[in-house]
Amino acid sequence: MVFSHIQEPTSDAFFTTPAIEPWGGTMLYDLRKMTSSLCQDTCSESGYQFAGLEYGAECHCGNRISSSRAAEEDCSLVCRGERGSPCGGVGRLSIYKVEEQLPGHRKFKHVHHRGCFKLPNSTISTFPVSSFQPNLTTQSCVETCTDKELPLAVFKKPHCFCTWTSSLFSLNQQCVGDTGLNHTSNSTHTAAPELDHYQVYHTPVLDSRCKERMFLPQRSSSLVALSSFPGAGNTWVRHLIELVTGYYTGSFYFDGTLYNRGFKGEKDYWKSGRSISVKTHESGQKEIEMFDSAILLIRNPYRSLMAEFNRKCAGHLGHATDIQLKSKEWPEFVSSYAPWWASHALSWLKFGRRLLVVHYEELQMALDPQLRLITAFLNVSMTEERLFCAQSNQDGHFKRSGGQRPSFDPFTPDMRQMIDPFILTVDQALKSRNFSGVPQEYLPR
Repeated sequence: MVFSHIQEPTSDAFFTTPAIEPWGGTMLYDLRKMTSSLCQDTCSESGYQFAGLEYGAECHCGNRISSSRAAEEDCSLVCRGERGSPCGGVGRLSIYKVEEQLPGHRKFKHVHHRGCFKLPNSTISTFPVSSFQPNLTTQSCVETCTDKELPLAVFKKPHCFCTWTSSLFSLNQQCVGDTGLNHTSNSTHTAAPELDHYQVYHTPVLDSRCKERMFLPQRSSSLVALSSFPGAGNTWVRHLIELVTGYYTGSFYFDGTLYNRGFKGEKDYWKSGRSISVKTHESGQKEIEMFDSAILLIRNPYRSLMAEFNRKCAGHLGHATDIQLKSKEWPEFVSSYAPWWASHALSWLKFGRRLLVVHYEELQMALDPQLRLITAFLNVSMTEERLFCAQSNQDGHFKRSGGQRPSFDPFTPDMRQMIDPFILTVDQALKSRNFSGVPQEYLPR
C-alpha cells in the first residue's frame, strides 16, 4: 500500500467495516465545502496519521488501518468542495496519509486540562502505557498517548502514563488548590511537591466506550420530549444526552443528515418508547400533551434566530453570508420567527405536564451540574465514566464553529424593539411557574 504526504495527496480505497468506523479520532462533516486538504489538516492538527473521507462530505481520523482494500472505482464520490478529488463512496473510505510533523511540533485541537489528581503508585502501575522522558512536557506526553490511541495523558516529570477514563479522575478527586485552568500544550507544568500528584489531560482520542449507544433495553411507557425553538442547540444537547446516558435520542421528525452522523434514533418511530428523549420543535397544545414530560431548552433569542437562519442558508454547520443577511429574507425571517420563539416557550410552560427548564447558556457554563439535573430528570443513573465522556467530547462535531461572524450587527433597532418584549414575557412566565427567569444576558439593557 503506497501513501503520499499532503503536498502530493493520493489516496487508497478501503471497505468501511467495524474495524474502520470506530476510529477514535476526530469526525468532521461539511456537506458543502469538504475537501481532502481540510480533512487532512483536521487530522494532522488532532495528531492522527490517517485521514479518511466518506460519502463526499465526512472526514474521519485514525492511526491504524485494519480493513481490506476496496476497488479504486468504489471511491467514486468527489469532495463537495473540491472537484476531481476523491472523497470515498457509500461504505468506502478514501484514506490519505497525512504529513508527519516532527515530535514537539504537532498541533493538537481538542486537548483539555482535566486537573491535578492525587494517585497512589499502585494505581499508576496498572496504566497500560508508561514512558520515561527526561525532558517531559505536556506536548510530549499528549503526543505519546495520542499515538497509543488512549484518551488520557497522566504525567509528573519525568514520567508519562496513558490510560482510559475512569472514576479516578472525577472532579471531586482533584488536588486541593488546583485551579483547573487550561495550560498551553507546549508548557511544562510544575506539579505539586507530593510524589503522588499528577497532571491529567484529555487527548484528542475519544474513549471507545463513549461511542457505545443503544436503544432502551425495555420500552418506556413515558414519553419525554426534548423541546426547543429551532436554533436553540437541540442537536448539541442530544449529543450530550447520548454521551452521558449511552442511550439513543429520538425525533418527532426525520433528518437523514443527523442519522448519517450517528443519531440512529432518528429513524425510529418517535412513539416507540425506545429512545431516552424525543426531539421536537412543536408548540401546539395537542402536540405538547402527547408527551408525559419534557426538557424545555431555551436559548437567547438573538442567538437562536441567528443559528436557525445559518442552518437554513448553509446547513447544520455553515454560516449565512453578509449578502444573505442584507437581503430581504433576513428581516422577513426575523419578523416571522421571533414571535415563535416566545410562543414556543409560553406554550410548553402552559401545557407541559412535568418540565425541566434548561438554558443553553447555563449548560455551556456549568456542564456537569446541568447534566446531572438532566439525567436525574430522565431517571437515569450516570456513571463518572459517562460524565467523563461528555466532558471530554462536549462539543462533538454538531456545534457550529463560532469563528465566522457577520461584519455588522444584523439586528436593526426595529428588530430589537420587537424581540426585547418577547424576552420579558418569557421571563415573567418562567417565574410564574416557579422556575428561574431567563439568564441576565437575555434581558434588554
